[in-house]
Amino acid sequence: MSLYYKSTRNSELRVTASEAILKGLAPDGGLFVPEKLPILDVPMRELGKMTYQETAYAVMKLFLTDFTEDELKDCITKAYDDKFDTEEIAPLAKVDGVYYLELFHGATIAFKDMALSILPHLMTASAKKNRIENKIVILTATSGDTGKAALAGFADVEGTRIIVFYPKNGVSKVQELQMVTQKGDNVDVVAIHGNFDDAQSGVKAIFEDKEFAAELAEQGYQFSSANSINIGRLVPQVVYYVYAYAKLLENEEIGEGEEINVVVPTGNFGNILAAYYAKQMGVPIAKLICASNENKVLFDFFRTGIYDKNREFVLTSSPSMDILISSNLERLIYLIAGEDSAKTRELMEGLGGSGRYTITEEMKAKLDDFAAGYSSEEETAEQIKAVYEKTGYVTDTHTAVASHVCGQYQRGTDDKKKYVVASTASPYKFAKSVMTAIDGKYAASDELVLIEELQKISGTVMPRAIEEILNAEILHTLECDADKMKEIVKGLCISC
Repeated sequence: MSLYYKSTRNSELRVTASEAILKGLAPDGGLFVPEKLPILDVPMRELGKMTYQETAYAVMKLFLTDFTEDELKDCITKAYDDKFDTEEIAPLAKVDGVYYLELFHGATIAFKDMALSILPHLMTASAKKNRIENKIVILTATSGDTGKAALAGFADVEGTRIIVFYPKNGVSKVQELQMVTQKGDNVDVVAIHGNFDDAQSGVKAIFEDKEFAAELAEQGYQFSSANSINIGRLVPQVVYYVYAYAKLLENEEIGEGEEINVVVPTGNFGNILAAYYAKQMGVPIAKLICASNENKVLFDFFRTGIYDKNREFVLTSSPSMDILISSNLERLIYLIAGEDSAKTRELMEGLGGSGRYTITEEMKAKLDDFAAGYSSEEETAEQIKAVYEKTGYVTDTHTAVASHVCGQYQRGTDDKKKYVVASTASPYKFAKSVMTAIDGKYAASDELVLIEELQKISGTVMPRAIEEILNAEILHTLECDADKMKEIVKGLCISC
């Protein structure tokens, strides 16, 4: 049965999955959502016996219905291969009674690999399917992890060019090195003088500039996105929540139909939205617990029903969550508004104008699936140290935010369900913050020196991704003000 996609701001618009992947963003500025969320058609017991790749096909075939079985399986095979350092792809680690879903075993040691390993293949297959002859220019804003994962995924992929914008001084040293050392004839990396929201708003403005799009189309280019606003990013993320539950059942950690709670460190809302989609598909998830850092715009939204980005932007030790405009929340807003695209558009226009919006009481009542908490910088550091001293397990800063919120929720509710925490990055990616949390004596040490120390105390092997950047050549030095992003894109496209 064919599944089509429509815009959150215009329900009359109807496109195939491959068209939605190619466009990235709807022409009206809305996000593509499935006309209805499919239901899993394979029993959980059977899914538990499957590999990650087999589970990916069982889930993704329900969303990407205009792909043939061969096309989709080819994309999955190319994505989830030896780029990952474990055959499980997304293993579960049981630590002090909590299950950490390790999503950092890919090429760039962050959860973005789970989707960005497959997106380039989905996109090139979509281009062939839709007879696209233009070169596809991927525009991406990153708060740290999406950038490198997208660069690695699209590097030297025929028929594409990728331009990544990141906030100068707003990512970790390792994150920046991973991006500025990226090889590939079709890749560009640009540091902007501003924060992630500036970068994200700049990219969205370029997408919405129809005159600019027409100008570049005449020269043989068209835009698409590798950000989580692209449905080709969101659908692969649903897979690992299905996989995690099925493996817990297979390993007899839970019983048939037993509900679990899922805790996700959240900035742009895509990762937790994928868990929500998994729940709607039939995965027995009780609460979806949204964990924020000190940029707690989502925590405040779930508490009050008011989304307000008018606040101080805080640079934290969990930079991938340093976000005040959570783009993927629009997809949830659309659902709780009863799929009312006019209402969604009105709220999003409010966000674009005054920087805030308020949902109705009726909409707020539909958020019962969610809970929310946040972790201060001090609490995040304390959590890293506490988990390490008790168990020897080392978490990164983002995972520590979720771990702290998980404990906070458990104590506050006395909810005895099993908890899965989305572990979104390797501690090696944030070595200085992690090591300083464990022992303050490391605060004055160079981050790259601390990587070796982290290897000793954690008893883990240094990831390939870290080894590769230690002596790599800096290839990208371009910088610009946030209001000059369009000119930069134009210049890079004309030169390519």
